Amino acid sequence: MQKSSTFERRLSAAVRPALGLPALRFIAYLGLCAAYLQGGLFKLMDFPAAIGEMNHFGLSPAPLFAVLVIALELVASLMILTGRLRWLGALGLAGFTLLATGIALRFWDLPAGPERFVVTNSFFEHLGLVGGFLLVAIWDVKEQKPI
Repeated sequence: MQKSSTFERRLSAAVRPALGLPALRFIAYLGLCAAYLQGGLFKLMDFPAAIGEMNHFGLSPAPLFAVLVIALELVASLMILTGRLRWLGALGLAGFTLLATGIALRFWDLPAGPERFVVTNSFFEHLGLVGGFLLVAIWDVKEQKPI
């Protein structure tokens, strides 16, 4: 048992410098936010399609929901990437993702088969994103110095 913990300590000590690099942290934040930046920008560039997406999911009034989704996806992503109220941006995207996943990926309503399999996988992948955003919020709040 002692040998394993010594190995674990040495291994973590070896990777700690690389994992502590600000550039690597930024790349991680960018990876978490990539789909939201892409989604927000594409909706902004093709607003009629964004309205169509809101209509598809039964959200009314569709133009208002489209504006709110675009604003949330872009502003929360920028909060995370810039570090300004990062925890709030992360909580915003976690909540949005959880809500959107429940609306868009209702695998339990699909008959058994390949489509249900794909939608089920996507549902749980989105739960992983929620977990990632929660970790960002926890980490950000924990790192803040008391006033």
